[in-house]
Amino acid sequence: MGSAEEEFDEFYARAYPRLVRQLYALTGDLPEAQDVVQEAFIRAWDRRGRFAGAPSQEAWIRTTAWRLAVSRFRRMRRGLHLLQRHHEHRDVEGPSPEHIVLVEALKTLPRKQRNVIVLYHLCDLSVEQISTETGWPAGSVRAWLVRGRLSLARCLSSVPDKEVDHVG
Repeated sequence: MGSAEEEFDEFYARAYPRLVRQLYALTGDLPEAQDVVQEAFIRAWDRRGRFAGAPSQEAWIRTTAWRLAVSRFRRMRRGLHLLQRHHEHRDVEGPSPEHIVLVEALKTLPRKQRNVIVLYHLCDLSVEQISTETGWPAGSVRAWLVRGRLSLARCLSSVPDKEVDHVG
């Protein structure tokens, strides 16, 4: 007989497709069924000492997956209810041409430069706060901020005036 891990892997390979089909029939949502069955298997593995002694392991997985699906549904329903109660509907304009140009320019920056530019200028964090939040040395944050600003200035200066009147 194989190890407990091999036995669990074999059980998983055998039962997973069947359990997903069953949960899909119960929930009507294939990605949700896949997620909750996967989560149920993870929980079974985490409790493998007790799980191995379960009279019907497949029933345990199915019951756990169903409970997870119901719990997610209840949380989602409650969230929607709260949103409807506390949210007034307002039409929101799309992004301005300036915003689109700025976002496109930010996308051209290396990740760390983009992150520090956004954290500094849009989130109003200081260099020290950025350093603390990211774990990057303050000197590096300062250097990436300077490089990012220079790259943004070059990128934005090449934008034709007719595309955007003023980017700020």
